[in-house]
Amino acid sequence: MDPDAKLAELGLELPAAPRPLANYVPAARAGDLLFLAGHGPMRGDGTPVTGKVGGALDVEQGKEAARLTTLGLLSTLRTELGALDHVAQIVKVVGMVNCAPGFTDIPTVINGCSDLLVEVFGERGKHARSAVGMAELPFDIAVEIELVARVRA
Repeated sequence: MDPDAKLAELGLELPAAPRPLANYVPAARAGDLLFLAGHGPMRGDGTPVTGKVGGALDVEQGKEAARLTTLGLLSTLRTELGALDHVAQIVKVVGMVNCAPGFTDIPTVINGCSDLLVEVFGERGKHARSAVGMAELPFDIAVEIELVARVRA
């Protein structure tokens, strides 16, 4: 199934692609690889999801933050490529979680991203992944995720 059609079937709408906060680009292409800059979780009203997972946020709220972040990543992919069907494969995801001291269930939080990518892309959405905990993330966002995709010409 076409990824854009799958999003519609899931009842999901992509937000406007986030704009860089400094002197960098949201995506950089090298051959058939597209590297996406780190994205954070934005609610439908444009406010970020902030706080430490394992503190102010529980695991489920962290997973939802990762899912919201993924919607932003998908929006950037669509903006860069014109359509999500140009994604041949999600190659790599790096997920960073703003963690309270002692919180270690980081992979479960980033599953919010990985699961959505597989829902949207099927087998093409399966990827290599790193999930790491951070003492702080910019502006106290709950999650930051980077993505590398192989794209069709």
